[in-house]
Amino acid sequence: MAITCENSAELSLDDKRNNANMVAAMKASRMAANATRKAAKNPKALQSVVNALITATNAFDVAAVLALFAEDGMIDDPSTGHVFIGKCGIQRYIDEYFVGYNTSTRLLTVRMMGTNQVRVRVDFTGDFGHEIGMLLIRIDSDGLIVRIDAALE
Repeated sequence: MAITCENSAELSLDDKRNNANMVAAMKASRMAANATRKAAKNPKALQSVVNALITATNAFDVAAVLALFAEDGMIDDPSTGHVFIGKCGIQRYIDEYFVGYNTSTRLLTVRMMGTNQVRVRVDFTGDFGHEIGMLLIRIDSDGLIVRIDAALE
């Protein structure tokens, strides 16, 4: 999925994408994203969405991340001082804070909050060091992420 955004900075990913393991991980994350979207019409799908999101961000697969979001999806992350709205905003967020900082995410806990919302606690590591974060993820009836509220502990 190619998204063209005005005034978006291009980040060089050649060194990451030339690695055969990274390419395989990107393919797997895209397949997981597509499977998640198809299966997300039941409450158990929230766990699948969380897993697909973490897999895609860890693979630096921006296209797979974007496939998990509704067109008007948003990420509110006060630690960055910004709210990222729509596919272009989400692309900027992933490019800057995941790809740009070489961020790796490990799932710590999952707490279901109904059929369309989940609270997850994650362990972030990367060029910035180490942080524990909380993500409140909400999906729509099609299983697409409509909102993520992020916070650091």
